[in-house]
Amino acid sequence: MTSLNHSDAELLKLHEEILYIRLVEEAIAEHYKENEMRCPVHLSIGQEATAVGVCQALKVTDKVFSTHRCHAHYLAKGGDLKRMLAEIYGKETGCCGGRGGSMHLTDREQGMIVSIPIVASNIPLAVGSALSSSIDSSSDVSVAFIGDGSVEEGVFHESVNFAQINKLPVLFVCENNMYSVYTPLNSRQPERPLSDLGKAHHIKTLTADGNDVNAVLKVTREAVEHACSGKGPVFLVFETYRWREHCGPNYDNHIGYREEAEFEKWKSRDPLVIIRDRIVEKRLITADEIISLEKKINEEIDIAMQFAKDSPLPSPDSIKEFIYKEKSII
Repeated sequence: MTSLNHSDAELLKLHEEILYIRLVEEAIAEHYKENEMRCPVHLSIGQEATAVGVCQALKVTDKVFSTHRCHAHYLAKGGDLKRMLAEIYGKETGCCGGRGGSMHLTDREQGMIVSIPIVASNIPLAVGSALSSSIDSSSDVSVAFIGDGSVEEGVFHESVNFAQINKLPVLFVCENNMYSVYTPLNSRQPERPLSDLGKAHHIKTLTADGNDVNAVLKVTREAVEHACSGKGPVFLVFETYRWREHCGPNYDNHIGYREEAEFEKWKSRDPLVIIRDRIVEKRLITADEIISLEKKINEEIDIAMQFAKDSPLPSPDSIKEFIYKEKSII
């Protein structure tokens, strides 16, 4: 392959990261049926472009606060795959020593601070982090990934209001997949764009196609520049769609909460295919190179999966550890 300009190299990186997350989560779904993973899993298959596009716009020292559906955020922010899978298997080599599971991933060296399953509870933590950055005159931005269900919680509005009053460098990134578990958005909220919520708080609000990683990256860079220049928080809304069940490795259209036609419409806008078509059209990658890339990633996943399976469980003698401040596992 000839030398690439910055834009072309970035396109290839975006494609590789989306592919990486897709293959990791497909492997999790495949191994989950072995009944060795010791926690529920919430997969991001179909939503990868939002995580990758946002995190590509961040520095290592920028801080991410995630949700129950955190695998993509963790990996896009540079989190260690072996420690992530070991955590899902409940092993002591996991990123939380096997005590947290799939919904509590962290890699502080990469700025992946925490993921929390309680809806919207990560939001005030991100705002507090942004307040600290503001007090310290730091150039770091904090990011709260949220879903469309989080904006229905009071803490969202309280946090946005506080961030706007104090002009804090925080991004509220809403991955609007249009369902809160099995309840559609139009059954929970009035008919209006979610972006109106940001405008109601008089904060800068940006929207983009959540399945187009380039569009996500573009508006996130604009948001980061705004937040880091002392102009205050930004509310970003990206429409996207999860393919698998709310919680678990399977498909669940058969239970009737969404139509098969709706699912197929969104699946036809696969974020991986969108970015892949772009790089193929620009002749940045060949079919053989895609096959080689998939093979390389799958080999890395196999090694990480075996590491997780082979790692020991936490010792029963350690049950009283990590309760007090004297010792930390992260």
